[in-house]
Amino acid sequence: MTTDASAITVRPARTSDVRGMQRLIEPYVQRRILLGKELVTLFEAVQEFVVAERDGELVGCGALHVLWEDLGEVRTIAAAEGAVGKGVGHAMLDALEHRARHLGLTRLFCLTFETDFFGRHGYEEVDEHVVPPEVFAELLRSADGGVAEFLDLAHVKPNTLGNTRMLKRL
Repeated sequence: MTTDASAITVRPARTSDVRGMQRLIEPYVQRRILLGKELVTLFEAVQEFVVAERDGELVGCGALHVLWEDLGEVRTIAAAEGAVGKGVGHAMLDALEHRARHLGLTRLFCLTFETDFFGRHGYEEVDEHVVPPEVFAELLRSADGGVAEFLDLAHVKPNTLGNTRMLKRL
């Protein structure tokens, strides 16, 4: 596989990409780096995803989930085994940050084991006080599991063990 990052194309995901996205995510699930996502969940969230292609081959995916008026979460970034370290994650994160700015977001959150990767992109470790109490109370109403992880609720603690909470100001 080429190492030329300029050969990577990042575009919005389509429903025809979803099964390929699930294949990209699965090795990370097996290694307990990402939580597994049901196929239906990926279809429901396809509009949040971008995919990376190289020579017409799907080599990465990642998502941006809006949490609040100024805050989004970068989720489910996965690169194909042969594409790791070759600019795929960087290209997807750039595209997701661009999308976040376009939506008017000023902060991006991630919950990750990949602290070096996100640190190189301007993310810093944060404590649990990322939103004021009134926003926290509103976010408690969300049925989204990722929002519960963001809020660091007790019932999702087994999913987040060892992960680092990181934030970037755009």
